[in-house]
Amino acid sequence: MLSIIVQYVLALPTPLTSRQSSAIPSYVTDYAPLVWLYSTEQYMPGDIGAQLVNTRPETNFSVVAGVPAPLTLDNLNDLNAFTPSGGEIYLTSIDDITTNPPWLNGVKPDSVGKTDGASSCAIIVNDHGSGLVDAYYMYFYSFNLGNTVLGMVIGDHVGDWEHNMIRFQDGVPQAMWFSQHSFGEAFTYDAVEKQGQRPISYSAVGSHANYAITGTHDHTIPGVNLPFGLLLEDHCDQGKLWDPTLSAYTYSYDAATAVFTPYVEGTPTNWLYYTGAWGDEQYPTSDPRQKELLGISLTAKYQSGPTGPEDKQLNRTDVCPTGRTCNVSPVLTARKA
Repeated sequence: MLSIIVQYVLALPTPLTSRQSSAIPSYVTDYAPLVWLYSTEQYMPGDIGAQLVNTRPETNFSVVAGVPAPLTLDNLNDLNAFTPSGGEIYLTSIDDITTNPPWLNGVKPDSVGKTDGASSCAIIVNDHGSGLVDAYYMYFYSFNLGNTVLGMVIGDHVGDWEHNMIRFQDGVPQAMWFSQHSFGEAFTYDAVEKQGQRPISYSAVGSHANYAITGTHDHTIPGVNLPFGLLLEDHCDQGKLWDPTLSAYTYSYDAATAVFTPYVEGTPTNWLYYTGAWGDEQYPTSDPRQKELLGISLTAKYQSGPTGPEDKQLNRTDVCPTGRTCNVSPVLTARKA
């Protein structure tokens, strides 16, 4: 009788937050990107969970009542039930961000490239079958510093998610996506810079947009890396090397069921289902902190925080997100400083 009970208990499904997948494919970490942060970068990679400690959920600039307390990575998805019709939940800074509270600065990687004490990356693996696998390397920063245009910084926001994606065929890397603001660029694996076999991604100062080479990059036209400066420029160099795999949560993603499964037992998972924003809502012009160029909302100094990994098109047909032509370039092109 006891053996029957034991067999029954062992057969019970484990909770969603602790159910474990098989081991992460070794090639996903063997070929994981290394990220060069800018030499004067102030806003380093941040701890994903710490963002919940320093923010509170708001909608339409009002605190959402009745939410779980405290919010954790295990219950963050519960906020979805509080999303108003036609609205959105925003994880809003408890502090006035114009005072630059220390938690916005994140954690500087140590001598081996680890953000010690901060889980700043989520690696998400989508196995399409027939040997085709996409690995998403999601990078989190607590704050995004915008670009300077006509003497004013525009595009600051709390919370920042950027990513690389590498497409593998039979365990061999084929191409790599670099997210940049609202779009990005793709290159063949053979084309990109590498340290050993690991590809290099350059994180632009402040904005953390990812580029394939160092130097200055104009992104006035989304997805077009102009060979000359026009209006909106990102700057990259080899400042501090970050190895995101050293402090990363790892998951598989089943596109058919939209289910995330951790590779390591006990890894928080429910936060990946949160559909709201990871920062403040764009302040209205009535807020004394807010400024706009020529009264244009898109040029606001403080803009809304981004959505999380769930909203980054984790089941792509091409290497690039859908909606625009996907050009996977076999050569690196950009204007160098």
